[in-house]
Amino acid sequence: QVQLVESGGGLVQPGGSLRLSCVASLSILSLNRMGWYRQAPGKQRELVALRSSDGTSTYADSVKGRFTISRDYAKNTVYLQMSSLKPDDTAVYYCYGYRTAGRSAQDYWGQGTQVTVSS
Repeated sequence: QVQLVESGGGLVQPGGSLRLSCVASLSILSLNRMGWYRQAPGKQRELVALRSSDGTSTYADSVKGRFTISRDYAKNTVYLQMSSLKPDDTAVYYCYGYRTAGRSAQDYWGQGTQVTVSS
């Protein structure tokens, strides 16, 4: 069973920065996609940033230019650097992984880490 463990959430003032980390229990080279979703109270879970194995990155329009996703293969870790944070960024952030093996595909989720942007 693949495990994804997030860290780095917390309380930050508007305009501040945070870096989230997600450590995988396997080599992230084996994941076709890896990234971050978030869910605010009363809202659906939404994509924040996604990195594919071909190196392409996808970002939600609301975070473009402020958030950056990156990977460290040696540490089996994916990061989300968040800058210029806004109160609307307040949510539980979930690490996500996707892997295909032959005809099967599997989604993996972390337990989530809370990010609160407030003065």
